[in-house]
Amino acid sequence: MFMFKKKRGNLRDDTLSGLTVSLVLVPEAIAFSFIAGVNPLVGLWSAVFVGFITAAFGGRPGMICGATGAIAVVAAKAFQLGGATGIEGMDYKYLFIALILAGVIQTTIGLLKMGRLVRLVPHPVMMGFVNGLAVLIAMGQLEFFKTFKGNFDDENNRVFEWIDGSQLGMMIALVLVTMGIVTFLPKLTKAVPPSLVAIVGVGLVTYFGLVDGRTVGDVLEANSGSSAMDNQFNPALVSLDGIPWGEWSFWAAILPISLTIAIVGLIESLLTLQLIDEITDSRGKSNRECLAQGAANMMSGLFGGMGGCATIGQSLLNMKSGGRGRTSGIVGALSLCALILFGYDLIISIPIAALVGVMFMIVIATFEWSSFKTFGKVPKTDILVIVVVTAVTIISHNLALAVFVGILVSALVFAAKSSKHVTVEVLKDTDEERIYAVEGMIYFASVSDFAEHFQAKSDTPKIVIDFEKARICDLSGIEAIHAMSERYRKAGKELRLRHLSPDCRHMIEKAGTLVDIEVAPDDPDYTVANLRAQKAD
Repeated sequence: MFMFKKKRGNLRDDTLSGLTVSLVLVPEAIAFSFIAGVNPLVGLWSAVFVGFITAAFGGRPGMICGATGAIAVVAAKAFQLGGATGIEGMDYKYLFIALILAGVIQTTIGLLKMGRLVRLVPHPVMMGFVNGLAVLIAMGQLEFFKTFKGNFDDENNRVFEWIDGSQLGMMIALVLVTMGIVTFLPKLTKAVPPSLVAIVGVGLVTYFGLVDGRTVGDVLEANSGSSAMDNQFNPALVSLDGIPWGEWSFWAAILPISLTIAIVGLIESLLTLQLIDEITDSRGKSNRECLAQGAANMMSGLFGGMGGCATIGQSLLNMKSGGRGRTSGIVGALSLCALILFGYDLIISIPIAALVGVMFMIVIATFEWSSFKTFGKVPKTDILVIVVVTAVTIISHNLALAVFVGILVSALVFAAKSSKHVTVEVLKDTDEERIYAVEGMIYFASVSDFAEHFQAKSDTPKIVIDFEKARICDLSGIEAIHAMSERYRKAGKELRLRHLSPDCRHMIEKAGTLVDIEVAPDDPDYTVANLRAQKAD
C-alpha cells in the first residue's frame, strides 16, 4: 500500500523532514486562502497555528496539519455570510466565530471519547478513500499548470487557462527532474530527505535564472494581480465587536457551518491518523487528536486564521522523508512561521514545479495499486465499495461525504448478507409440541425471512423457539416476536421462548411498553406469557 519502510525516526530526520514539509505547505495554504476568499497570510498563519498545536499536543506524532481545501470551502460560506451583512470587517468576524465554535464541537467530541468511532470504517472504505485521495492530490497539482491570461467570466471572476509553449515544456521538465531526484537519490545516499534536495536544487536553478520556471510569486500574482501579500493580517487577538449574539438568525446560520467544519476536519484527520498508524505500525490516540484539533481551531479563530485539519499529502510526505516524531510537525510549523516573518523573498521564489513533482511522487506512493489485483479475488461487494468511495471522492472533492457513503453502502451490504444467514431447524416434532432452533441475528434486515418459517394455523398446540444460537438485535426483532405471538395467540396456541441470552432478555425487558416476558416457575425457559403491544400512558 505505502512505499514507506521506516517505522521510527530520529531528531535529525524529523528536523530535515519538517523543513521539507514547511516548503510544501506554502503554495497550498496560499491556494486554499483564495478558495476561502481571504488574504493569503490568513492561510499561512492558520498552517502555523494548527500545525504547531496538533504536532505538539495531538494524538498522532508525525501527522502534519494546516490549511486544507475541505475546510476552506466551508470557511468561504462563513466569510460570505458575514460579508452579506454589509458591515466592514464582519466577513472575517463571522469566519473566526465559525472556527471557534467548530473547535468547541471538536473538543466536546474528544471529551466524549467519540474519536474511537473511526475504527468502524471498513477496510474497503479505507482503500477507496486512499485511492480517491491520491487522485485528488494529483488533480490539485494540475491546477498549477494553469494561469491567468487576462480573461474574466460573466461574474468578473478570473478565468485560469492552461499554460502552453515553452513555459509548459519547462514546467514538465522541472517536474520530471524533481521526480527523478526523489526516486534515485535514496539509492546513492539517505543522509538527507530526497524531497528537500529536489526542492532546494530546482529552486537554486530557477533562482539564479538558469531556467525560467513558475514560482509561488507567479501563483500569487495570477490569483490576486500582485505577488505581494497584505501584512495587516499578522496574528493578533481578534475583536468580535458587533456580532449579533442575541439574534436567533445568526446562530441558525453559523452553527451548521461550524458543525460542518468540525465533522469534516475530524473525519479527514482521524482517517489520516489511521493511515499513519499503518505506516508506522503503531496506534495513535484518536480522542487526543480530537482535543488537539479543537484547541487548534479555537486558537486559529481567536488569532485571525481560517482553521484547518490534517493535510494528508504533507503527512505522507513527512513519512516518506523520514519524519516520525512530534519534532517533524513542530519544526514544520516553526519553519513556516520563520518564512512568513523573515523569508518573504524565499517564499515567492519557491519553484512550483519542484513542489508539484514532490506531490506527484506522494501520489504514486499513496495509491493502493494492489486494489487492481483484488478484482476476482475478493467479494464483488467489497470491490463495489472501493469503486463507489473512490468515485464519490473524485466527483465531489469531499472526503467526508465519500467516507459516509462508503460506510452506508458497507452497512447495507452487511445487512443484506446477514439477513440470509437466519436458519430455523425443527429439533422435536410431536402431535402436541414442536421445538424450533433458530440460528443467526434477528434484526430489521432478517425479520421477514425469520417470520416465514412459522405458520401459526398449521403448527402444534405448543410451540417452543430455542434462541441458544440466535440473537435479537433491535426493536424490529422484538416486534417480529410480538407479531408472531399475536398470530399464535389468535390461533389458540401457546408459544414459549427459551435460551434467550441475558442481553436479549434485557432488551426485551427494556421494551416494557411493547412486550412482557415472564419466567415460568421451575422452568428455565422464558415464557411468552403476555406478548402484546401496550399504549404508553
